[in-house]
Amino acid sequence: MDKRMTATDIVGQLRDGMTIGIGGWGPRRKPMALVREILRSDLKDLTVVAYGGADVGMLCAAGKVRKLVYAFVSLDFIPLEPYFRKARQEGAVDVMEIDEGMLLLGLKAAAMNVPFIPTAVGLGTDVLRLNPELKLVSSPYDDSRDWVAMPALKLDAALIHVDRADARGVCQIAGPDHYMDDLFVRAAEKAYVSCDELVDSGWFHEDPMRARQVFWERNRTSAVVHLPGGAHPSSCAPLYGFDIAHFKAYNASAAESDGWQAYMERYVNCGEAEYLARVGGLNAIRQLPLPVF
Repeated sequence: MDKRMTATDIVGQLRDGMTIGIGGWGPRRKPMALVREILRSDLKDLTVVAYGGADVGMLCAAGKVRKLVYAFVSLDFIPLEPYFRKARQEGAVDVMEIDEGMLLLGLKAAAMNVPFIPTAVGLGTDVLRLNPELKLVSSPYDDSRDWVAMPALKLDAALIHVDRADARGVCQIAGPDHYMDDLFVRAAEKAYVSCDELVDSGWFHEDPMRARQVFWERNRTSAVVHLPGGAHPSSCAPLYGFDIAHFKAYNASAAESDGWQAYMERYVNCGEAEYLARVGGLNAIRQLPLPVF
């Protein structure tokens, strides 16, 4: 029942050409430490499925991505993630650009083990023109309408970051929104989870609210790695907000001729312990204010 692994061990289980789903939402609760571990690896030709943020931009900048399935790639206050923008404008990656709800339905179809889910989302839009692989299906009922058949987005692996987990794979998301992380987990053959805090199993029984913040069964969790601050520079509410200063510097680097190489050298190649030191340490991360909307 002990599912603890290292980040290196987890990335060692991934293979070239895999379809990998990355949980979180834009600059929120992204498994960035696991993404940095992929950046240090030789993995390539990945298909990435995400409500994207810097996770997607960094993987594109490093040449790890063959195809991207996404609804948006944004840092919120920076509307377009800079390295994703460069890759998209240069045609460096194949894309499937779809609506947020269509991405949700694709994950849900995979989680339910059905080939597609019919939806009105996308009808009358350029989503169908730009994604000719999407098909229409005729209703078998009296309405006689055609619907978009959103195909299942089956994942080889999902990468997720949570607030807390135990060694058995019970995971807690304490923030106000768990986004689609449960669907990513259920759509994937394997789900690899990083956590800010590793707790004893009894911790979940001390307060009934904690059990209500568990969104999938522990048997769906393939491995757990304890990575405090592992979502940085994205947020992990309520533990810490996203790092605006870091994101601004990251965004500016995309305009420099050697910006990505310099970012890699300073914040990725150094290893995770040194990364935390270079961004001010865990205490500084935990003091980052939560965004207010």
